[in-house]
Amino acid sequence: MNLSWSQGRNGTGNLTATNLNTIVSIPREMNGPGIGTNPDEMLLGASATCYLITFAALLENAKIPVVALSMEAQGFVDVTNGVFTYEKIVHKPNVKVQQLTEREENRISRLAQKAEQTCMISKALKGNVHIECQLQIEHTSDCP
Repeated sequence: MNLSWSQGRNGTGNLTATNLNTIVSIPREMNGPGIGTNPDEMLLGASATCYLITFAALLENAKIPVVALSMEAQGFVDVTNGVFTYEKIVHKPNVKVQQLTEREENRISRLAQKAEQTCMISKALKGNVHIECQLQIEHTSDCP
């Protein structure tokens, strides 16, 4: 990964990696220019994508027939005396399935928590950022 930066605090950077090329800056909420993405979004994005990939793999390994899998994620930052602290990330996975038994639904719930415990990014943040999971399971009569 490579990063170049121009100007000072209110400048912009260009982040490049094998499959990523994006502009970064300080977000508007922190009195920055708000151009491109920012470290807060990238941390939340890394956490969310790692979690969802891990959850998808666990569901697949458990042979649970998922019709659709999506997720919303929220990050919460505290500002005390001008110091920004990333406090909490909430993962809100949504699993759409055909009709399942209560036992299978409980299994999905356990896998959602296991994904949080085994995701590499969640483990890296453990002890610094509180991460919680709010699972939603939807039933559909549509064929996959």
